[in-house]
Amino acid sequence: MNRRHDIDALRVLAFGLLILYHAAMLYVAGDGWDFHLKSSHTAEWLQYPMLFLNRWRMELLFLVSGLAVNFMRRRGSIGRLAGKRSLRLLLPLVFGVLVVVPIQPYVQGLSNHLVEPGFGHFLLRYWSGGPWPAGAFTGWQYGFTWNHLWYLPYLWVYTMLLLALLPLLESRPGQRLRNACLKLRGVRLLLLPALPLLLWGCLLANRYPVTGALWGDWYAHAIYATVFLYGYLLGTDTGIWAELARLRRASLPLALGCFAFYLLGIETLPDDAALPLVLAVRALHYLYLWSAIVAVLGWGHAYLNRPFRWLPYAREAVYPWYVLHQSLLLLFAWQLMPLGLGPVIEPTLIVLATVGGCALLHEFVIRRSRWLRPLFGLDAPARAASPRAVPASVADDLA
Repeated sequence: MNRRHDIDALRVLAFGLLILYHAAMLYVAGDGWDFHLKSSHTAEWLQYPMLFLNRWRMELLFLVSGLAVNFMRRRGSIGRLAGKRSLRLLLPLVFGVLVVVPIQPYVQGLSNHLVEPGFGHFLLRYWSGGPWPAGAFTGWQYGFTWNHLWYLPYLWVYTMLLLALLPLLESRPGQRLRNACLKLRGVRLLLLPALPLLLWGCLLANRYPVTGALWGDWYAHAIYATVFLYGYLLGTDTGIWAELARLRRASLPLALGCFAFYLLGIETLPDDAALPLVLAVRALHYLYLWSAIVAVLGWGHAYLNRPFRWLPYAREAVYPWYVLHQSLLLLFAWQLMPLGLGPVIEPTLIVLATVGGCALLHEFVIRRSRWLRPLFGLDAPARAASPRAVPASVADDLA
């Protein structure tokens, strides 16, 4: 099976954007933008570019993950696929929660003056489940936290549910449903997939705010599982991908227009606004979400579906960088923010240190260690004999 270089590239770019997004979380001011640490150089204007990304970035990653299941299904049984995905997702999750993530609650607890200095003592207490003072760090009430690694258990749950549904989806009625979805063209492709997302928003968004805690996070599950299923249904059908590329010149201005009117709506909508106005703003939200994804997929397919020289190495690095980045980011932020470096030098150094730390640990420690590789989601050394060796298909990577 030929690689889909555009999907590889989009995944790499999306996870790279995640580093910048989390770095910006240190500096964005306003309600609803809480983060583990906050710089003294916060700015409210950052809310606008953050909202621009926030409304579709994770949905894009879950859609790509659904594509991966479609690719992998052609290469083995459902049982084998379930075992392979469980190992690839849960082993780095457990290792990350126990070894990589603890630096985040430690520096957050120190900043809140609710954790005593001494990382070794903290780690022993963390491994034993606490207890912790109220508000010591995000997730204190559970005794531990997976912080940015929440994506892995969510992805595992959706993958197992989809695998359980595969006999139904691969039946004749299921194939007819998929074929009907793949025949969407033009305006129908731009609008119809947004309707289930709008429905979940109307029914669940206010009742179940996003928590990242897995259980009880029903609105997030409804949105992410839906786009995950969309990814599986898209697969590699040449007709639908050609249509996505053809629509790119329509989907991009549609997305930008929806975002502009959505911003206008949330800025001006009064608390006692009539229901039709509230529904209109919500509709703009989910139409923006879907049209932005359509634009990203369409432009990516048109211009990124080629074997870039940097791509093989980058797609191998994605998983380790994802596991490492937020712990390194918060560690360097905790060290640099008290130095009074200013609103330009401080974030620049934090980002450079985070990127440099991820690059050095991946290149010189993780990918060269036989036992560390699987803990960061990489293949066994036998499959990476050369410095640029990579798996044979996108399905073997984190997707």
